[in-house]
Amino acid sequence: MNLTFRSQYDFIPRYFRLALANVLSNIMVPLANLVSIIFLGHLEEIHHFAGVALAGNLLNFLYFVLLFLRMGTTGVTAQAVGRDDTEGMLLVGLRNGLIALALGIALVLLQYPLGELGFVLLNVAPEIKSSGLAYFNTQIWGAPAVLLNYVLIGWFLGQEKNGLVVLLSVVGNGAKIALDYLFIIHLGWESTGAGVSYATSQYLSLLVGLIFFCTEIQWLEVQAVVGKIWDIRAIKSILTLNGNIFVSNLVFMFTSLTFSYQGAQMGTIIYAQNALLAQICNLSFYIVEGLGFSTETLVGNFKGKGASQQLAPLAGVSVSTAVLVGLSIGGVCWLFPDTVFGLLTNHTEVTENIHIFVPWLLLVLIYSSISFMLDGYFLGLAQGHTLRNVSLAALIVGFVPTDFAAIKFSSNHILWLTLCLFYAIRMVMLGVQLLRTFRSDVEDDGFLVDTNTIAKKLPFN
Repeated sequence: MNLTFRSQYDFIPRYFRLALANVLSNIMVPLANLVSIIFLGHLEEIHHFAGVALAGNLLNFLYFVLLFLRMGTTGVTAQAVGRDDTEGMLLVGLRNGLIALALGIALVLLQYPLGELGFVLLNVAPEIKSSGLAYFNTQIWGAPAVLLNYVLIGWFLGQEKNGLVVLLSVVGNGAKIALDYLFIIHLGWESTGAGVSYATSQYLSLLVGLIFFCTEIQWLEVQAVVGKIWDIRAIKSILTLNGNIFVSNLVFMFTSLTFSYQGAQMGTIIYAQNALLAQICNLSFYIVEGLGFSTETLVGNFKGKGASQQLAPLAGVSVSTAVLVGLSIGGVCWLFPDTVFGLLTNHTEVTENIHIFVPWLLLVLIYSSISFMLDGYFLGLAQGHTLRNVSLAALIVGFVPTDFAAIKFSSNHILWLTLCLFYAIRMVMLGVQLLRTFRSDVEDDGFLVDTNTIAKKLPFN
Protein backbone atom coordinates (compact mmCIF):
# COMPACT_ATOMS: atom_id res chain seq x y z
CA MET A 1 0.00 0.00 0.00
CA ASN A 2 2.80 2.38 0.92
CA LEU A 3 4.72 1.47 -2.23
CA THR A 4 1.60 2.07 -4.30
CA PHE A 5 1.14 5.48 -2.70
CA ARG A 6 4.75 6.43 -3.40
CA SER A 7 4.55 5.22 -6.99
CA GLN A 8 1.39 7.23 -7.61
CA TYR A 9 3.03 10.42 -6.38
CA ASP A 10 6.52 9.90 -7.76
CA PHE A 11 5.80 12.58 -10.37
CA ILE A 12 5.88 15.41 -7.79
CA PRO A 13 9.58 16.39 -8.22
CA ARG A 14 9.11 16.23 -11.98
CA TYR A 15 5.97 18.39 -11.75
CA PHE A 16 7.60 21.16 -9.73
CA ARG A 17 10.77 21.08 -11.83
CA LEU A 18 8.64 21.72 -14.91
CA ALA A 19 6.57 24.31 -13.05
CA LEU A 20 9.61 26.32 -11.97
CA ALA A 21 10.87 26.59 -15.54
CA ASN A 22 7.40 27.50 -16.81
CA VAL A 23 6.84 30.21 -14.21
CA LEU A 24 10.28 31.73 -14.88
CA SER A 25 9.51 31.78 -18.59
CA ASN A 26 6.08 33.33 -18.01
CA ILE A 27 7.11 36.17 -15.70
CA MET A 28 9.68 37.43 -18.22
CA VAL A 29 6.83 38.63 -20.45
CA PRO A 30 5.34 41.25 -18.08
CA LEU A 31 8.84 42.31 -17.01
CA ALA A 32 9.86 43.02 -20.61
CA ASN A 33 6.57 44.86 -21.21
CA LEU A 34 7.22 46.94 -18.09
CA VAL A 35 10.54 48.10 -19.54
CA SER A 36 8.78 49.18 -22.74
CA ILE A 37 6.27 51.15 -20.67
CA ILE A 38 9.09 52.87 -18.79
CA PHE A 39 10.86 53.89 -22.02
CA LEU A 40 7.67 55.20 -23.64
CA GLY A 41 6.51 56.85 -20.42
CA HIS A 42 9.65 58.99 -20.34
CA LEU A 43 9.20 60.40 -23.84
CA GLU A 44 8.30 64.08 -24.07
CA GLU A 45 4.92 63.42 -25.72
CA ILE A 46 2.53 61.22 -23.72
CA HIS A 47 0.45 60.28 -26.78
CA HIS A 48 3.14 57.76 -27.77
CA PHE A 49 2.62 55.94 -24.48
CA ALA A 50 -1.18 56.05 -24.77
CA GLY A 51 -1.20 54.99 -28.43
CA VAL A 52 1.10 52.02 -27.85
CA ALA A 53 -0.93 50.95 -24.81
CA LEU A 54 -4.18 50.93 -26.79
CA ALA A 55 -2.66 49.28 -29.87
CA GLY A 56 -1.01 46.73 -27.59
CA ASN A 57 -4.41 45.87 -26.14
CA LEU A 58 -5.82 45.31 -29.64
CA LEU A 59 -2.93 43.04 -30.58
CA ASN A 60 -3.13 41.21 -27.26
CA PHE A 61 -6.77 40.48 -28.07
CA LEU A 62 -5.83 39.02 -31.46
CA TYR A 63 -2.97 36.95 -30.06
CA PHE A 64 -4.95 35.72 -27.06
CA VAL A 65 -7.79 34.27 -29.13
CA LEU A 66 -5.16 32.57 -31.32
CA LEU A 67 -3.40 31.08 -28.30
CA PHE A 68 -5.13 27.81 -29.16
CA LEU A 69 -2.08 27.16 -31.33
CA ARG A 70 -0.03 26.64 -28.16
CA MET A 71 -2.83 25.13 -26.12
CA GLY A 72 -3.77 22.67 -28.85
CA THR A 73 -0.19 21.53 -29.35
CA THR A 74 1.13 20.70 -25.88
CA GLY A 75 -1.34 18.04 -24.76
CA VAL A 76 -1.42 16.17 -28.07
CA THR A 77 2.38 16.23 -28.29
CA ALA A 78 2.64 14.93 -24.71
CA GLN A 79 0.26 12.09 -25.55
CA ALA A 80 2.40 11.16 -28.55
CA VAL A 81 5.49 11.20 -26.32
CA GLY A 82 3.70 8.95 -23.82
CA ARG A 83 2.90 6.49 -26.62
CA ASP A 84 6.51 6.71 -27.83
CA ASP A 85 5.07 7.88 -31.17
CA THR A 86 7.84 9.94 -32.79
CA GLU A 87 5.92 10.25 -36.04
CA GLY A 88 2.81 11.55 -34.31
CA MET A 89 4.87 14.02 -32.28
CA LEU A 90 6.42 15.41 -35.46
CA LEU A 91 3.11 15.61 -37.31
CA VAL A 92 1.39 17.70 -34.64
CA GLY A 93 4.21 20.25 -34.79
CA LEU A 94 4.18 20.41 -38.59
CA ARG A 95 0.39 20.62 -38.93
CA ASN A 96 -0.08 23.30 -36.30
CA GLY A 97 2.97 25.11 -37.67
CA LEU A 98 1.34 25.36 -41.09
CA ILE A 99 -1.89 26.63 -39.51
CA ALA A 100 0.09 29.22 -37.53
CA LEU A 101 1.95 30.39 -40.63
CA ALA A 102 -1.29 30.78 -42.59
CA LEU A 103 -2.97 32.75 -39.80
CA GLY A 104 0.11 34.93 -39.29
CA ILE A 105 0.27 35.85 -42.97
CA ALA A 106 -3.47 36.59 -42.91
CA LEU A 107 -3.00 39.04 -40.02
CA VAL A 108 -0.22 40.82 -41.91
CA LEU A 109 -2.38 41.11 -45.03
CA LEU A 110 -5.35 42.40 -43.01
CA GLN A 111 -3.35 44.81 -40.85
CA TYR A 112 -4.82 48.02 -42.24
CA PRO A 113 -8.54 47.16 -41.91
CA LEU A 114 -7.91 45.57 -38.49
CA GLY A 115 -6.03 48.61 -37.20
CA GLU A 116 -8.51 51.15 -38.55
CA LEU A 117 -11.49 49.20 -37.23
CA GLY A 118 -9.91 48.86 -33.80
CA PHE A 119 -9.23 52.56 -33.41
CA VAL A 120 -12.63 53.54 -34.83
CA LEU A 121 -14.22 51.49 -32.06
CA LEU A 122 -11.91 53.04 -29.45
CA ASN A 123 -12.70 56.57 -30.67
CA VAL A 124 -9.50 58.22 -29.39
CA ALA A 125 -7.81 61.56 -30.07
CA PRO A 126 -6.09 61.89 -33.50
CA GLU A 127 -2.54 62.04 -32.10
CA ILE A 128 -3.14 58.91 -30.00
CA LYS A 129 -4.59 57.11 -33.02
CA SER A 130 -1.58 58.12 -35.13
CA SER A 131 0.90 56.79 -32.56
CA GLY A 132 -1.17 53.67 -31.99
CA LEU A 133 -1.39 52.83 -35.69
CA ALA A 134 2.34 53.41 -36.09
CA TYR A 135 2.92 50.76 -33.43
CA PHE A 136 0.18 48.43 -34.69
CA ASN A 137 1.29 48.47 -38.33
CA THR A 138 4.89 47.63 -37.45
CA GLN A 139 4.30 45.19 -34.60
CA ILE A 140 1.86 43.09 -36.60
CA TRP A 141 4.61 42.18 -39.08
CA GLY A 142 5.81 39.92 -36.29
CA ALA A 143 2.50 38.00 -36.24
CA PRO A 144 3.81 34.97 -38.22
CA ALA A 145 6.70 34.66 -35.77
CA VAL A 146 4.43 35.09 -32.73
CA LEU A 147 2.08 32.33 -33.86
CA LEU A 148 4.87 29.97 -34.93
CA ASN A 149 6.49 30.54 -31.54
CA TYR A 150 3.21 29.46 -29.92
CA VAL A 151 3.47 26.14 -31.74
CA LEU A 152 7.16 25.66 -30.97
CA ILE A 153 6.62 26.43 -27.29
CA GLY A 154 3.68 24.02 -27.15
CA TRP A 155 5.74 21.35 -28.93
CA PHE A 156 8.69 21.74 -26.56
CA LEU A 157 6.40 21.79 -23.51
CA GLY A 158 4.77 18.56 -24.64
CA GLN A 159 8.20 16.92 -24.67
CA GLU A 160 9.12 18.39 -21.26
CA LYS A 161 11.91 20.43 -22.85
CA ASN A 162 11.09 23.36 -20.59
CA GLY A 163 14.69 24.55 -20.54
CA LEU A 164 14.32 25.39 -24.23
CA VAL A 165 11.12 27.30 -23.48
CA VAL A 166 12.98 29.36 -20.87
CA LEU A 167 15.78 29.97 -23.38
CA LEU A 168 13.31 31.18 -26.02
CA SER A 169 11.75 33.50 -23.45
CA VAL A 170 15.16 34.87 -22.45
CA VAL A 171 16.13 35.44 -26.10
CA GLY A 172 12.81 37.03 -27.07
CA ASN A 173 12.31 39.23 -24.04
CA GLY A 174 15.99 40.08 -23.62
CA ALA A 175 16.19 41.15 -27.26
CA LYS A 176 13.00 43.17 -26.85
CA ILE A 177 14.44 45.15 -23.94
CA ALA A 178 17.70 45.87 -25.79
CA LEU A 179 15.92 46.78 -29.02
CA ASP A 180 13.42 48.97 -27.16
CA TYR A 181 16.32 51.05 -25.89
CA LEU A 182 17.94 51.15 -29.34
CA PHE A 183 14.83 52.09 -31.32
CA ILE A 184 12.85 54.16 -28.81
CA ILE A 185 15.55 56.00 -26.88
CA HIS A 186 18.71 55.96 -29.01
CA LEU A 187 17.21 56.29 -32.51
CA GLY A 188 14.09 58.17 -31.41
CA TRP A 189 11.64 56.06 -33.41
CA GLU A 190 9.04 56.38 -30.62
CA SER A 191 5.89 54.29 -31.27
CA THR A 192 7.25 52.82 -34.49
CA GLY A 193 10.40 51.79 -32.65
CA ALA A 194 8.38 49.88 -30.06
CA GLY A 195 6.62 47.96 -32.84
CA VAL A 196 9.84 47.18 -34.71
CA SER A 197 11.42 46.04 -31.44
CA TYR A 198 8.62 43.60 -30.68
CA ALA A 199 8.47 42.13 -34.19
CA THR A 200 12.25 41.75 -34.46
CA SER A 201 12.55 40.07 -31.06
CA GLN A 202 9.87 37.55 -32.05
CA TYR A 203 11.75 36.60 -35.22
CA LEU A 204 14.98 36.21 -33.23
CA SER A 205 13.17 33.91 -30.81
CA LEU A 206 11.69 31.99 -33.75
CA LEU A 207 15.12 31.55 -35.31
CA VAL A 208 16.50 30.03 -32.12
CA GLY A 209 13.41 27.84 -31.76
CA LEU A 210 13.70 26.53 -35.33
CA ILE A 211 17.37 25.72 -34.80
CA PHE A 212 16.48 23.53 -31.82
CA PHE A 213 13.49 22.08 -33.69
CA CYS A 214 15.82 20.98 -36.47
CA THR A 215 18.22 19.40 -33.98
CA GLU A 216 15.33 17.37 -32.52
CA ILE A 217 14.37 15.71 -35.81
CA GLN A 218 16.02 13.88 -38.69
CA TRP A 219 15.43 14.99 -42.28
CA LEU A 220 14.52 11.40 -43.19
CA GLU A 221 11.77 11.53 -40.55
CA VAL A 222 10.32 14.64 -42.18
CA GLN A 223 10.41 13.03 -45.62
CA ALA A 224 8.62 9.99 -44.22
CA VAL A 225 5.66 11.99 -42.85
CA VAL A 226 5.24 14.65 -45.57
CA GLY A 227 2.51 12.65 -47.27
CA LYS A 228 0.60 12.28 -43.99
CA ILE A 229 0.54 15.99 -43.12
CA TRP A 230 -2.54 16.53 -45.27
CA ASP A 231 -4.51 13.59 -43.86
CA ILE A 232 -8.06 14.98 -43.96
CA ARG A 233 -9.32 13.10 -40.92
CA ALA A 234 -6.41 14.21 -38.75
CA ILE A 235 -6.61 17.83 -39.96
CA LYS A 236 -10.34 17.90 -39.23
CA SER A 237 -9.66 16.62 -35.70
CA ILE A 238 -6.97 19.25 -35.08
CA LEU A 239 -9.20 22.03 -36.42
CA THR A 240 -12.02 20.81 -34.17
CA LEU A 241 -9.78 20.86 -31.10
CA ASN A 242 -8.36 24.28 -31.99
CA GLY A 243 -11.81 25.63 -32.79
CA ASN A 244 -13.18 24.57 -29.41
CA ILE A 245 -10.28 26.22 -27.58
CA PHE A 246 -10.74 29.33 -29.76
CA VAL A 247 -14.36 29.65 -28.59
CA SER A 248 -13.32 29.26 -24.96
CA ASN A 249 -10.66 31.96 -25.40
CA LEU A 250 -13.22 34.29 -26.99
CA VAL A 251 -15.42 33.89 -23.92
CA PHE A 252 -12.52 34.82 -21.63
CA MET A 253 -11.70 37.85 -23.72
CA PHE A 254 -15.34 38.96 -23.76
CA THR A 255 -15.62 38.77 -19.98
CA SER A 256 -12.35 40.66 -19.51
CA LEU A 257 -13.26 43.45 -21.93
CA THR A 258 -16.80 43.74 -20.55
CA PHE A 259 -15.54 43.92 -16.97
CA SER A 260 -13.06 46.65 -17.91
CA TYR A 261 -15.63 48.63 -19.91
CA GLN A 262 -18.31 48.47 -17.20
CA GLY A 263 -15.78 49.60 -14.60
CA ALA A 264 -14.87 52.59 -16.77
CA GLN A 265 -18.54 53.62 -16.89
CA MET A 266 -18.58 53.88 -13.09
CA GLY A 267 -16.00 56.66 -12.97
CA THR A 268 -12.27 57.22 -13.04
CA ILE A 269 -11.63 56.15 -9.43
CA ILE A 270 -13.50 52.85 -9.77
CA TYR A 271 -11.78 52.18 -13.09
CA ALA A 272 -8.36 52.88 -11.56
CA GLN A 273 -9.11 50.67 -8.54
CA ASN A 274 -10.21 47.81 -10.77
CA ALA A 275 -7.09 48.27 -12.89
CA LEU A 276 -4.87 47.91 -9.80
CA LEU A 277 -6.77 44.85 -8.63
CA ALA A 278 -6.48 43.42 -12.14
CA GLN A 279 -2.69 43.75 -11.94
CA ILE A 280 -2.75 41.46 -8.90
CA CYS A 281 -4.95 39.03 -10.84
CA ASN A 282 -2.49 39.10 -13.74
CA LEU A 283 0.41 38.26 -11.43
CA SER A 284 -1.50 35.26 -10.11
CA PHE A 285 -2.54 34.22 -13.62
CA TYR A 286 1.05 34.19 -14.88
CA ILE A 287 2.13 31.95 -12.00
CA VAL A 288 -0.86 29.61 -12.23
CA GLU A 289 -0.51 29.40 -16.00
CA GLY A 290 3.06 28.19 -15.54
CA LEU A 291 1.81 25.51 -13.15
CA GLY A 292 -0.96 24.67 -15.62
CA PHE A 293 1.60 24.02 -18.35
CA SER A 294 3.14 21.34 -16.12
CA THR A 295 -0.26 19.78 -15.48
CA GLU A 296 -1.02 19.81 -19.19
CA THR A 297 2.25 18.11 -20.09
CA LEU A 298 2.04 15.38 -17.45
CA VAL A 299 -1.65 14.64 -18.03
CA GLY A 300 -0.98 14.17 -21.74
CA ASN A 301 2.06 12.03 -21.03
CA PHE A 302 0.21 9.82 -18.53
CA LYS A 303 -2.74 9.44 -20.89
CA GLY A 304 -0.46 8.50 -23.76
CA LYS A 305 1.27 5.88 -21.59
CA GLY A 306 -2.05 4.55 -20.37
CA ALA A 307 -1.10 5.46 -16.78
CA SER A 308 -4.59 6.70 -15.93
CA GLN A 309 -4.14 5.77 -12.27
CA GLN A 310 -1.83 8.79 -11.90
CA LEU A 311 -4.37 11.31 -13.18
CA ALA A 312 -6.22 11.66 -9.87
CA PRO A 313 -3.05 12.20 -7.78
CA LEU A 314 -1.79 14.71 -10.36
CA ALA A 315 -5.09 16.59 -10.29
CA GLY A 316 -4.95 16.70 -6.49
CA VAL A 317 -1.41 18.10 -6.40
CA SER A 318 -2.15 20.61 -9.18
CA VAL A 319 -5.35 21.97 -7.66
CA SER A 320 -3.83 22.17 -4.16
CA THR A 321 -0.88 24.13 -5.52
CA ALA A 322 -3.21 26.47 -7.41
CA VAL A 323 -5.26 27.15 -4.28
CA LEU A 324 -2.07 27.86 -2.33
CA VAL A 325 -0.97 30.41 -4.94
CA GLY A 326 -4.36 32.14 -4.97
CA LEU A 327 -4.61 32.21 -1.18
CA SER A 328 -1.05 33.48 -0.76
CA ILE A 329 -1.37 36.38 -3.19
CA GLY A 330 -4.90 37.24 -2.10
CA GLY A 331 -4.00 36.91 1.58
CA VAL A 332 -1.13 39.39 1.30
CA CYS A 333 -3.48 41.90 -0.35
CA TRP A 334 -6.10 41.32 2.36
CA LEU A 335 -3.64 41.75 5.25
CA PHE A 336 -1.56 44.60 3.80
CA PRO A 337 -3.73 46.48 1.27
CA ASP A 338 -2.15 49.89 1.88
CA THR A 339 1.37 48.54 1.39
CA VAL A 340 0.59 46.43 -1.70
CA PHE A 341 -1.44 49.01 -3.59
CA GLY A 342 0.74 51.85 -2.35
CA LEU A 343 3.59 50.25 -4.29
CA LEU A 344 1.51 50.41 -7.47
CA THR A 345 0.39 54.03 -7.21
CA ASN A 346 0.84 57.10 -5.02
CA HIS A 347 -2.67 58.42 -5.75
CA THR A 348 -4.31 58.14 -2.33
CA GLU A 349 -7.76 58.87 -3.75
CA VAL A 350 -7.48 55.50 -5.52
CA THR A 351 -6.04 53.45 -2.67
CA GLU A 352 -7.85 54.90 0.36
CA ASN A 353 -10.87 52.56 0.15
CA ILE A 354 -9.66 49.90 -2.28
CA HIS A 355 -9.62 47.42 0.62
CA ILE A 356 -13.40 47.05 0.40
CA PHE A 357 -12.99 45.19 -2.91
CA VAL A 358 -10.12 42.95 -1.74
CA PRO A 359 -12.48 40.17 -0.49
CA TRP A 360 -13.81 39.90 -4.05
CA LEU A 361 -10.24 39.78 -5.30
CA LEU A 362 -9.46 36.89 -2.95
CA LEU A 363 -12.46 34.88 -4.19
CA VAL A 364 -11.61 35.54 -7.83
CA LEU A 365 -8.01 34.45 -7.27
CA ILE A 366 -9.05 31.17 -5.64
CA TYR A 367 -11.79 30.29 -8.13
CA SER A 368 -9.77 31.31 -11.18
CA SER A 369 -6.64 29.47 -10.00
CA ILE A 370 -8.56 26.21 -9.69
CA SER A 371 -10.36 26.88 -12.96
CA PHE A 372 -7.15 27.55 -14.90
CA MET A 373 -5.45 24.50 -13.39
CA LEU A 374 -8.34 22.31 -14.52
CA ASP A 375 -8.06 23.91 -17.95
CA GLY A 376 -4.53 22.53 -18.10
CA TYR A 377 -5.81 19.09 -17.10
CA PHE A 378 -8.38 18.96 -19.91
CA LEU A 379 -5.96 20.45 -22.43
CA GLY A 380 -3.63 17.57 -21.57
CA LEU A 381 -6.47 15.21 -22.45
CA ALA A 382 -7.09 17.27 -25.63
CA GLN A 383 -10.72 17.74 -24.58
CA GLY A 384 -11.29 21.18 -26.05
CA HIS A 385 -15.04 20.59 -26.23
CA THR A 386 -15.19 20.42 -22.43
CA LEU A 387 -13.55 23.84 -22.09
CA ARG A 388 -15.82 25.29 -24.76
CA ASN A 389 -19.04 24.03 -23.17
CA VAL A 390 -18.07 25.00 -19.63
CA SER A 391 -16.97 28.51 -20.66
CA LEU A 392 -20.17 29.16 -22.60
CA ALA A 393 -22.32 27.87 -19.74
CA ALA A 394 -20.50 30.04 -17.18
CA LEU A 395 -20.90 33.06 -19.46
CA ILE A 396 -24.62 32.57 -20.06
CA VAL A 397 -25.66 31.38 -16.60
CA GLY A 398 -23.32 33.41 -14.40
CA PHE A 399 -21.66 36.37 -16.07
CA VAL A 400 -24.28 37.91 -18.37
CA PRO A 401 -27.28 38.08 -15.96
CA THR A 402 -25.14 39.48 -13.14
CA ASP A 403 -23.52 41.99 -15.48
CA PHE A 404 -26.95 43.40 -16.31
CA ALA A 405 -27.54 43.84 -12.58
CA ALA A 406 -24.17 45.62 -12.25
CA ILE A 407 -25.21 48.00 -15.04
CA LYS A 408 -28.66 48.62 -13.56
CA PHE A 409 -27.39 49.39 -10.06
CA SER A 410 -24.02 50.83 -11.15
CA SER A 411 -22.35 48.72 -8.47
CA ASN A 412 -18.71 47.71 -8.56
CA HIS A 413 -19.43 45.03 -5.95
CA ILE A 414 -21.92 43.39 -8.31
CA LEU A 415 -19.42 43.79 -11.14
CA TRP A 416 -16.87 41.79 -9.16
CA LEU A 417 -19.60 39.27 -8.39
CA THR A 418 -19.89 38.66 -12.15
CA LEU A 419 -16.27 37.49 -12.24
CA CYS A 420 -16.71 35.39 -9.10
CA LEU A 421 -19.74 33.61 -10.55
CA PHE A 422 -18.06 33.09 -13.91
CA TYR A 423 -15.00 31.41 -12.40
CA ALA A 424 -16.98 29.57 -9.71
CA ILE A 425 -19.32 28.01 -12.27
CA ARG A 426 -16.38 27.02 -14.46
CA MET A 427 -14.62 25.54 -11.43
CA VAL A 428 -17.62 23.45 -10.38
CA MET A 429 -18.46 22.23 -13.87
CA LEU A 430 -14.85 21.33 -14.63
CA GLY A 431 -14.68 19.55 -11.27
CA VAL A 432 -17.66 17.40 -12.21
CA GLN A 433 -16.06 16.56 -15.56
CA LEU A 434 -12.79 15.85 -13.77
CA LEU A 435 -14.41 13.12 -11.67
CA ARG A 436 -15.87 11.63 -14.83
CA THR A 437 -12.41 11.28 -16.38
CA PHE A 438 -11.32 9.15 -13.42
CA ARG A 439 -14.17 6.73 -14.10
CA SER A 440 -14.02 6.67 -17.91
CA ASP A 441 -11.64 5.02 -20.32
CA VAL A 442 -10.19 7.32 -22.98
CA GLU A 443 -11.91 5.53 -25.86
CA ASP A 444 -15.30 6.10 -24.19
CA ASP A 445 -14.65 9.79 -23.64
CA GLY A 446 -15.27 11.22 -27.08
CA PHE A 447 -11.86 10.52 -28.64
CA LEU A 448 -11.27 9.31 -32.13
CA VAL A 449 -8.66 6.65 -32.75
CA ASP A 450 -6.30 6.86 -35.71
CA THR A 451 -3.20 4.70 -35.43
CA ASN A 452 -1.44 6.50 -38.28
CA THR A 453 -1.61 10.07 -37.01
CA ILE A 454 -1.43 12.20 -33.91
CA ALA A 455 -5.23 12.35 -34.03
CA LYS A 456 -5.29 9.19 -31.92
CA LYS A 457 -6.69 10.96 -28.88
CA LEU A 458 -8.44 14.08 -30.13
CA PRO A 459 -12.04 15.06 -29.29
CA PHE A 460 -14.30 14.90 -32.31
CA ASN A 461 -17.54 16.62 -31.39
